[in-house]
Amino acid sequence: MDTEANTAEGVIDAHHHVWDLSVRDQDWITGPELAPLRRDFTLADLEPEARAAGVSATVLVQTLDVPQETPEFLASAQDSDLVVGVVGWTDLTSPDVARTLAALREGAGGEHLVGIRHQVQGEADPRWLLRPDVLRGLAAVAEAGLVYDLVVRPHQLAAAHEAARLLPDLTFVLDHAGKPPIATGELRPWADVVRLLAALPNTVCKLSGLVTEADWDRWSVEDLRPYADTVLDAFGPRRLMFGSDWPVCRLAATYAEVISVTRELTSALQPAERHEVFTGTALRTYGLTITGSSQAAQEAPCA
Repeated sequence: MDTEANTAEGVIDAHHHVWDLSVRDQDWITGPELAPLRRDFTLADLEPEARAAGVSATVLVQTLDVPQETPEFLASAQDSDLVVGVVGWTDLTSPDVARTLAALREGAGGEHLVGIRHQVQGEADPRWLLRPDVLRGLAAVAEAGLVYDLVVRPHQLAAAHEAARLLPDLTFVLDHAGKPPIATGELRPWADVVRLLAALPNTVCKLSGLVTEADWDRWSVEDLRPYADTVLDAFGPRRLMFGSDWPVCRLAATYAEVISVTRELTSALQPAERHEVFTGTALRTYGLTITGSSQAAQEAPCA
């Protein structure tokens, strides 16, 4: 059996975005460097790129901290044979978090809600996650049976570690490996704090977003390798999952290039271990249900 073809057959992309600027502005897309992202990116745009790369199922992740986006994403997932999970947003500081989550679950496509995320990376307070009202909201996410995606910068990792320690019943998913400073080549203190986080059993990490933390124009596999090796060693394959971070990744690489470099970074793993990174971890962590044309992602080994 062709190993590379078999690898492609069962891939779950655990992290991508979509947006329609006619519906809602993405106010974070500013300046000439981000200009390539100032256009619509839809599921119709994603699907041919994902299918061509061998991706069978995806998880759609929030981009804005606004209440309207999540119901829209859930409704679109209901009509998609590619999206099998949605990581949405809700105001964690609201006393009505539990009620809001229940309403999302009861709405159109609510069965696709698998997690919650907030743009913590944009919060001025590096200990925002440890605010009492935020911790109360995170506890409600756990009680709802959802996971929490962490989008943080390295200086916020210490607070993320403490929050995960305080809430052992909530699974925390570290997006983009905690955004390491790949462009400068620094490993510490990022690596030290990531290892502390990984020592907690209720933490998982996404092997995603690395190309856009590197030099967009001149990155190489070897630039990414020390950071990928760090999270592979710290979390292990059963707590690591692939994500494309499309379309943000397009600032530095195509969809095909992102999945290719991730395969190269994990090429030393055993077949069963690569299956975990590309399929198994996402299935378990998000409790994904694979049906229809996405069934191959659940059944196919990822050698």
